[in-house]
Amino acid sequence: MRIGELSKATGVSSRALRYYEQQGLLRSERRPNGYREYAPEAIEVVAFVQDMLHASLSSDVIRDILPCAGDEHPSGDCAELLARVRQVRDELVRQEQHIAERRRRLDTYLAEGYQARPVGPQPTRTETLP
Repeated sequence: MRIGELSKATGVSSRALRYYEQQGLLRSERRPNGYREYAPEAIEVVAFVQDMLHASLSSDVIRDILPCAGDEHPSGDCAELLARVRQVRDELVRQEQHIAERRRRLDTYLAEGYQARPVGPQPTRTETLP
């Protein structure tokens, strides 16, 4: 299929698909007329790339783990690559916990009700005796 067809099938812009190809995340064959031709499996590859990008993986990491994501695993060991993915996942968990704690603090503040409080030193009232 050509790039426009892949774009339509995946909902990913042609520009992004060319970027994926430039980054080594997607492969195409060049026809004699210069058009890119993608295999039918490219739809699943693009979906996987999109999922991994949304999960905050860099294109370098995605490129490395792509061979481990397919049905046919390479002869090498994918354990090190999967450990990198776990590290990214664990960092996301830490960020989620941090955000949840910040949200709890704001909820507590709002639940107690905002009372306008002056900021800084306040002048003292002095009463004069008659």
